[in-house]
Amino acid sequence: MMTADPVLDEDRRSALRRMRTVAVGLLLFAAAVYLLTLDQDGFLGFVNAGAEASMVGAIADWFAVVALFKHPLGVPVPHTALIPKRKEILGRSLEEFVGENFLRDEIIDYRVRSAEPARKAGDWLAQEAHAMRVVLEGADLLRLGLERIRDEDVSDFVNLVLVPRFVQEPISPLAGSLLLEVVEDGAHHGLVDLVLEEAHRWLSDNESTFYDVVAERAPWWAPEALNERVIHRLHSELLAWIEDIRREPYHRSRLALDKLLRELADGLLHDQDVIDRMERFKDRFLGHPQVAATFISLWNALRRAFVAALEERDGEIVRRAVAEVVGFGRRLQTDEALRERVDDRAASLAVFLVDRYGRELTSVITQTIDQWDGREASRRIELHVGKDLQFIRINGTIVGGMVGVTIHAVSVLMT
Repeated sequence: MMTADPVLDEDRRSALRRMRTVAVGLLLFAAAVYLLTLDQDGFLGFVNAGAEASMVGAIADWFAVVALFKHPLGVPVPHTALIPKRKEILGRSLEEFVGENFLRDEIIDYRVRSAEPARKAGDWLAQEAHAMRVVLEGADLLRLGLERIRDEDVSDFVNLVLVPRFVQEPISPLAGSLLLEVVEDGAHHGLVDLVLEEAHRWLSDNESTFYDVVAERAPWWAPEALNERVIHRLHSELLAWIEDIRREPYHRSRLALDKLLRELADGLLHDQDVIDRMERFKDRFLGHPQVAATFISLWNALRRAFVAALEERDGEIVRRAVAEVVGFGRRLQTDEALRERVDDRAASLAVFLVDRYGRELTSVITQTIDQWDGREASRRIELHVGKDLQFIRINGTIVGGMVGVTIHAVSVLMT
């Protein structure tokens, strides 16, 4: 069943009625002139011949126009009511016409490139208001997507996808390579400094706790005074040792740690015993039930932080994103090579979509027309194009009259 806007349909119906009135009025005018000049000679003979031919032309074109949509005067003349009877063929013809003339690869490629989408996108994105709109729309979509992810989904992803994949993949080569790069670049020195600083601070603030811990290991027979002197000296020496390591970047302890880490990295890469121990540790770690719960907790914390940042319209993330979008738009305005690459990708994507889905797109025409009722389809098509078709009738009336006058003139000259 076809649906349409009743207001627009009423406007089309009114326009069709007006044009029909004009066409019928010309026919009646020609008939009246014909009757009034019947059996007249001279100039009126020419008028009579023209009026007669005008009636013939008007009636013939009326028949041609009406025959498209229905049987003229209800008489089932062959090859009339073409649209109701042949709408399926019409649908296939339209489908083939659109496919062959509009959805060809070279046409799509040319139209996309000639539209210069990269330049237009650059001009649009370079304006901060437009860039803000893009970022805010994207932020809202991303936020809604993050909020719809449930803990059960994350748990299933970890347990069914990540963990089995990590179990299958050997972690020793990755861990060894990463550790070796960290040691060679000295990236671990900051962590070592942090540990030393925290250790020095804790020892300085918790001498009594240190004494209690060490005193538990002292011999039962040792005098209390001796224990105090020894543990105090041990505490002082430990603080001094940590302070020396903190001040000296090439301290023997630092160098020893670097050597130990390099040997561990080499073992993870080449020592089968170390590799096997690392893999067993990985299996025990991944098999622990707390892994999924910890991952979910970390994910929820990151998600909350990210969602909160996205909700801040004046936040740092939004400002940076807007700046990046504006910058990209300005690059599109000034970088011709970038515009060419973007246009190439856009044209290639359009051609790919047409190749992949063009047939499904054009088949909608045939499928839709096949579902239409023949009479209803004819009525609606006439409503859309009938106004313009009335010009055929009007032109037939006028041209017929001119031809009639010409023929009458030739007849007069030949007699």
